[in-house]
Amino acid sequence: MRAVIMRAPGDVIVTDADRPTISEPTDAVIELAAACICGSDLWPYRGFDQVENRPMGHEYVGTVTEVGDAVSSVKPGDFVVGSFCLSDNTCEICEAGYQSRCVAGGFANGTQAEFVRIPQADGTLVVVPGGRPDDPEVLASLLAASDVLGTGWFGAVAAEAGPGKTVAVVGDGAVGLLAILAAKELGSERIIAMSRHPQRQALAREFGATDIVEERGDEGVTKVKELTGGLGAHSVVEAVGTQQAMEQAIGACRSGGHVGFVGVSHDVTLPGGLLFGKEIHLHGGPAPVRRFLPDLIQRILDREINPGKVFDLRLPLDKAPEGYRAMDERRAIKVLLQP
Repeated sequence: MRAVIMRAPGDVIVTDADRPTISEPTDAVIELAAACICGSDLWPYRGFDQVENRPMGHEYVGTVTEVGDAVSSVKPGDFVVGSFCLSDNTCEICEAGYQSRCVAGGFANGTQAEFVRIPQADGTLVVVPGGRPDDPEVLASLLAASDVLGTGWFGAVAAEAGPGKTVAVVGDGAVGLLAILAAKELGSERIIAMSRHPQRQALAREFGATDIVEERGDEGVTKVKELTGGLGAHSVVEAVGTQQAMEQAIGACRSGGHVGFVGVSHDVTLPGGLLFGKEIHLHGGPAPVRRFLPDLIQRILDREINPGKVFDLRLPLDKAPEGYRAMDERRAIKVLLQP
């Protein structure tokens, strides 16, 4: 089969690889209908994370071709969406809604390929009612549910976005944009997108943003406070993972408010004095996408939401290196790969 490998920072190839097989009774093998490049894949691509000959990809939709003897919830022929986090969905942590920290869990990898093996299939995969959709836009939206939609949704939930709330979103990548969509779906009254990019601003407004703030850092915080009577937003989603983004999110949040952080943290430290003085709630981390998948899949099938619009570049799998370059250079928000 064909698969995407990152040999070193900035060095992505598409090469022949062994087709995966069942190795544990809890496994399933999936033939991918679509995969994609994640913003988090840019951290190793840019050299911030160590990488050497790593199979890439953790977002996926496809058809089950084989299952292990212990798998009972999916069968060959089922069209499925899976979380990027693996989970048995039965441990106490999973039952509390935090499947991303399952005691038997881990992370999916190698989904930028024609086939992939998914461990913990029973607890990780969700069958799509009606099978594989004919509409490519629905397929793209289901793919988004595997990570970026579920992650943006968790960011909004962690920030306690909802009716009567003003929500600010730091970050205009796919996760930030879908946090805006989530905040809108959760009933938020006002949504402030912090973005400098006109194309992303337009999509933010389409997803529900009512205000755009182009300023960053302290200037961005000041602008959010100006828009909120000097108080700050009730809810802030941090969807970047840098020190500046975290401080901007905390600064833009009103006292007693909530910050949901879902950006993959890189060298972020939290000054105790800042936290003590702000009196805010912080909640976040790897999104428990599996918690939200059944609801998100149904919203997509019912055409209530169209998160697949974040895929503004669609390429065949063999063009994956161009997709990485496009995202690295911010020529694309998110790249869909078609095996």
